[in-house]
Amino acid sequence: MSKLGSIGARLYRGEVGYDFVAKRKIWYGISILITITAIVGLAVRGLNMGIDFSGGAVFTTPTTSVSAEQAEETAKKASGHTAIVQKLGNKSLRIQVSELSTSDSRSTQEALAKKLDVPTEKINTDIIGPSWGDQIANKAWMGLGIFMVLVVIYLAIAFEWRMAIAALIALIHDLSITVGVYALVGFEVTPGTVIGLLTILGYSLYDTVVVFDGLKESARGITKQSRNTYSEIANRSLNGTLVRSINTTVVALLPVAALLFIGGGFLGAGMLNDISLALFVGLAAGAYSSIFIATPLVADFKERDPQMKALAKRVRAKRAAAAAKAESGAEADDRDAADDIDDEDSDADEDDDTAAAGVVGPRRQPAARNRGRGRPSGKRR
Repeated sequence: MSKLGSIGARLYRGEVGYDFVAKRKIWYGISILITITAIVGLAVRGLNMGIDFSGGAVFTTPTTSVSAEQAEETAKKASGHTAIVQKLGNKSLRIQVSELSTSDSRSTQEALAKKLDVPTEKINTDIIGPSWGDQIANKAWMGLGIFMVLVVIYLAIAFEWRMAIAALIALIHDLSITVGVYALVGFEVTPGTVIGLLTILGYSLYDTVVVFDGLKESARGITKQSRNTYSEIANRSLNGTLVRSINTTVVALLPVAALLFIGGGFLGAGMLNDISLALFVGLAAGAYSSIFIATPLVADFKERDPQMKALAKRVRAKRAAAAAKAESGAEADDRDAADDIDDEDSDADEDDDTAAAGVVGPRRQPAARNRGRGRPSGKRR
């Protein structure tokens, strides 16, 4: 068995573990700090909405030897707006300019045709109105709201309402961090971004449900014992699924990281950035929230329940009694040890007195040895 597998088995059996639930205030503080940073970034910088949401024009050129930098500069001067240029596989160019009106798009098309030395009709122009992007955004928000409601209902039925609330908070936490990172990095928000956000919500929920399922099994019949509190059982259950969560997250992050850093960064495929960044940040945030946020929140909610309070009181009383018994047993052992030492000292003193008497006066023989000395042992004949 590998070292990681051995650790996972020991975590599952409860032989080793880390107390995540007891240190929940630290995790809450870290999450609040990250969330505040994301919200501030969103408020200060805002989101870089793509052409699908802000409206604009997309120009597709025929095969050309003009570089992407030259075409970008030409489109920027002609339109007065920032242009995004991508080189396609057939050596043609795709030029995207946001917030461009119909009249401005015509002048930009003519400027590009002049720069590429091709007829204006050879440059294909697609005008995208902002209303289409608004429809996508509205439908995305509606789908997100329905998704959240269904999640809460399902978890409340399958588990309990406390777990449903904790999972909902974890999902909002993941969304806030992902959107904040998009604002801070400045990546363009496209329909691919929306798809990525919905995907990470499903993954985050899956990871959380796995942890909750183990917690539900471990907490069955919890009030019939007085060995562990709910928080301790929740922490043991979380440690039991820890290695599984880490392995799942790492395996999911590897291909996404390849898309983001190699495909989008090294190879320059910028269209991959919109969905890969959402997936990468969301997967990492989802794994973090399922371990450090969702389960500690459930423990917090459950510890407020009267039955769990009574259980915690019984556990503390039992442990206090066991500690007092152990302490009294230790004191008794100390007294027995002291008595043994005193007995040994007394025996040693008697031996010393006997030895001293033998030196000063004649040694007294036992009476049994002198009894009957000089007398015949039988009748004389």
